[in-house]
Amino acid sequence: MISYTILMFRPQFEISPGLLNLIAEISGVRELILSAAILPQWDIRLKREAFLRMAHHSTAIEGNPLESKQVAGLVGGEDIAAREKDKREVLNYLDTLRWIDQLGERGLKRLADNTILDIHKSLMEGLLPPESLGKIRQEPVAIYDRGGRVVFQTPPASQISQLIGSLVAWLNGPADALHPVIVSAIAHYELVRIHPFLDGNGRTARLLATFIHYFQGFDTKRFFALDEFYNDNLDRYYHALATADRTGELSGWLEYFAEGVAVSLKRVKEAIRELSLDSRLREAKGQIYLEPRQIQVLRSVQHQQRIRIADVQGMFGVTRETANRILEPLLAAGLIVRKGLGRATYYELG
Repeated sequence: MISYTILMFRPQFEISPGLLNLIAEISGVRELILSAAILPQWDIRLKREAFLRMAHHSTAIEGNPLESKQVAGLVGGEDIAAREKDKREVLNYLDTLRWIDQLGERGLKRLADNTILDIHKSLMEGLLPPESLGKIRQEPVAIYDRGGRVVFQTPPASQISQLIGSLVAWLNGPADALHPVIVSAIAHYELVRIHPFLDGNGRTARLLATFIHYFQGFDTKRFFALDEFYNDNLDRYYHALATADRTGELSGWLEYFAEGVAVSLKRVKEAIRELSLDSRLREAKGQIYLEPRQIQVLRSVQHQQRIRIADVQGMFGVTRETANRILEPLLAAGLIVRKGLGRATYYELG
């Protein structure tokens, strides 16, 4: 296990080449997202969808059975046929996200001593007895996976207050020298390892990681939902945590976490490109008629970056002449542009 003193938290890890490559990739995609010219209503839509995905996937990891459509309906005020507990878990998660978002908008730069406790209290309101909300456990606890196997041995209750204080001191000091993705990954793992509460530890750890992304100025638009990456392959999530716990060395966990950030940001990038294309299609349809094949070509160009005449022929099984006729209205409307000469000619989004 990782060794601690009472006053200092010292996570053990190395900055591997794989982690450096992921951080570079993350930085590039993040800049594209931040510089994207999107309409205010898109910003609101993407943020809302990210919050819904986070609430759905993070509670699903803990066994909540609500599907994503039910979560959206619940937030929209629909009468969902589900247990009150399941609905409360999702609504609490969303309320806590909104609270964290407000703190982020205020430019908070440090964690207060009680921030982690406040996150837990908000998450578990109505789900635990009042005396357990935001309160350190006094009982020993083991962590099990869905197969009933013990995956973590948690510290004794007598050490928890010191360990949380040490983590908060590290986050408010030495962590400033590290990339926010690394900081949030370490905080996520360490809070899961400490397991300070009777219930709600995983959700609290994932929201703490989100909180760090916000207050370190990394996820300024609140667009990506890392919880979705975990829930897509829960066995891998548990394995990454368990490996770090078994070895006391966090390098593998950091790479896993950074991969999740990269995947999540790429999903945001694709969503922005899709919104942009849909907007341009709506504008174009007011000026010209686009047949289904032309819309399909545009979406293909969007995903592949470029397309050639031979690709259009293959898509629809048509002659070169027909492929050119399909492209002509798109060129005339400026939706695509021609690049290259002769056989090297290809087409990109305009």
